[in-house]
Amino acid sequence: MTETVEQDARSIDPILLSVLANRFEAVVREMSHTLQKAAFSPLISVSRDFSCAIVTADNQLLASAEGLPVQNYGADMQTAQMVDNHPDLAPGDAFLHNDPYSGAPHVPDLGVLVPIFVDGRHVFTAIAKGHVVDSGGPYPGSEAIDAVDVHAEGSLAFPATRVERNYREIEDITRLVRRHVRFPDQWYGDYRAMLGAGRTAERRIADLVAKYGVELVEQAATEWLDYSERMMITEIQQLPAGRIMAENRLDPMPVAPAGIPLKAEVTVDPDSGYIDVDLRDNIDCLPAGINASVACTISAVMQGVFGSVDPGVPHNAGSFRRVRIHLRENCIIGIPRFPASLAMSTSVPTSRVINLVQAAFAQLGEGWGVAEGGVDLGVSYPEIHGYDPRKGQDYLAFFPVGNNGGPASALSDGWLTYTVPCVAGLLYRNSIEVDEQRFPVRFEMLRIVPSSGGHGRHRGAPTLEVGFGPTHAPMTVASASDGYETPARGVCGGLDGNLTAGYRVDHEGTWHPLTPTFSVDLSPGEHVVGYGAGGGGYGRPLEREAEAVRRDAEEGWIRFEDAQGVYGVVLVPIGLDRYEVEVEATSELRNSRKR
Repeated sequence: MTETVEQDARSIDPILLSVLANRFEAVVREMSHTLQKAAFSPLISVSRDFSCAIVTADNQLLASAEGLPVQNYGADMQTAQMVDNHPDLAPGDAFLHNDPYSGAPHVPDLGVLVPIFVDGRHVFTAIAKGHVVDSGGPYPGSEAIDAVDVHAEGSLAFPATRVERNYREIEDITRLVRRHVRFPDQWYGDYRAMLGAGRTAERRIADLVAKYGVELVEQAATEWLDYSERMMITEIQQLPAGRIMAENRLDPMPVAPAGIPLKAEVTVDPDSGYIDVDLRDNIDCLPAGINASVACTISAVMQGVFGSVDPGVPHNAGSFRRVRIHLRENCIIGIPRFPASLAMSTSVPTSRVINLVQAAFAQLGEGWGVAEGGVDLGVSYPEIHGYDPRKGQDYLAFFPVGNNGGPASALSDGWLTYTVPCVAGLLYRNSIEVDEQRFPVRFEMLRIVPSSGGHGRHRGAPTLEVGFGPTHAPMTVASASDGYETPARGVCGGLDGNLTAGYRVDHEGTWHPLTPTFSVDLSPGEHVVGYGAGGGGYGRPLEREAEAVRRDAEEGWIRFEDAQGVYGVVLVPIGLDRYEVEVEATSELRNSRKR
C-alpha cells in the first residue's frame, strides 16, 4: 500500500508555488554567480568546483540549482551541526564547516554557512562550498590517499565554527587558518567569496519575504518539499519491483593488494513508493584516505537513484524521503569511525558507489538504469606545484584538464564532458590556453581517443589523451587514481569502457608507466601523458543503428575497423573519411552473429 503525502486544502495556488520554488532556485544561482566571480582560486572561478544551496531552518535541503551533488546532498547535516552546537544563533552570524564527521564531504570542501533571520527568527540557512587549494595538511593540496587516519591528514577541520558575529569577522579564526595553510591569500579570498555568496542569499530571501510575507514563503518551502516527495513516489511506482544484488570494485592499492569489493542491495517497492539501498555488507574502514563520509555515501546513492527517474524530479529533501539508505558504523562506505581518514572521500570511493547503484537498476530489465562512468583522476585531474620564475613565486593548483567518458543510458550515448561520476559533468575542464599563461606549463596534446568508450546500442563516451609538462622550472605532478584495472562496466549487453593509464615521458622520449598513486618530479623537456577511462555502453552493439555507426566512424568517435568488427556494419569508403553502409552485407553479417 503506497503511503500518500496529503495536500492540505489550504495549499498555495500551484502557479504561485511554482513561482516561489523557482525564486529559491534563482537565489542559489545568484549565490553561485557571486562565488564564481569573486573567488581567487582557478579551481573555483574557472573549473567551478563549488556548490551553493538553501536549507530550511529544520535542516532540509530545499534548493541547490546546478551544484555538485557530492557537495550539496549532505548540506542538511552541516546546518544541523550549526543549529545543535549554537543555540545562540543570531543575525550576522557565519560559520566555517568542512568537518566530514559532521556532514561535510571531505576537508578540502570548505563550507560557509549563513543563518538567515526574519524578525529575529531563523528561517533558512545559505551554504556555499568550494574546494580550496590547500587545507594545511602535510602534503600540498591536502588530499593524502595514504593517510592512515585524520591525524596523518593534518588538515584543519571546522565543525560549524563561528567566523562572523554581528557581521564582524572573528579574526582569531582567520589568523589561525592563514598561519596554517600554504597559500593564505588564496584561501582567504575564496572564503570571502563564499561568505559573499551567503550574504547575497540573505539579502534575496529578505526581498522575497518583503514581497510575499514570511508565513507564505515558509509554507511554500514546506509544500515544495511535499510536492517533490509526491513526484518521487510517482516515479518509483513506474519502476519494476525487484531486489538487486550489485557488485563492483576499487582497484588494488597498498592497503588492499587484491582490490576492494563493493556491494549494494537495492530493493524497489513500487507499491510502497520506496527504494531501499543497503550498503552494510561491505568491509570495515581501512587505514588510508579512501573511506567515504556519510555525506558522500548519501550523495552517491541519491545520484545513482536519480539516474533512473525523471530528471524533472527536484533534487531536495522531499524526494530524498523515498530512498531509505542502510549504513553501518566503521564501514568503508557507511558511517566511518573516527579517526578513519576521509581525505579522498569525494572521488575514489564515491564515484564507484555511484556506478554501483546506477548500474544496478539496469538489472530490472531493458530500458532501466545507466551504465558505469569513467572514474580516473590520474594525469587528467592531478595536482601540480612548483616555482614559477616568471612571477617569482610558488604555485599550487588542482588541474582538471582531461576527461572521463560518461555512461550510456537506455536513451542516449554517454556525455563527452562527463569529468567524473561524483560531479556528473558539472565540473568544467580548464582552458589549456589560459593554463599555459597562468602556470609555467606547456601542453603536448589534448585529443579524443576513438573507440575508448564502451560499445553498445548506445555507446559510452570516449575519453581524452592529455599531455603536459613544465616550461621554465621543475614541476611536481601528483594524483591518486582508480580505473587502471577495473573499467567502467557496460550494462544490458553493452561493453566496458577503456582502462585508464598514465606515463612519464623523459628527455629521450622514453615512456615510463605511472602507478595509480604517483608523485613525479618533471624538469623542462619532460612531460606526463594520461588516458582517462571510457564510459560503459548500454545494449548490444549489434543493435546500434547502422547509420549511427557510419556517422561515428566518419566523425572519429570509433575506429573504422570497429564498425564491422564490433557493430557488424559493413562500410564502403566513398571519399576522405566518408563512408556508405553496405545494407545487404550488414544485414547478413549481423544475422550471422546473432545466431
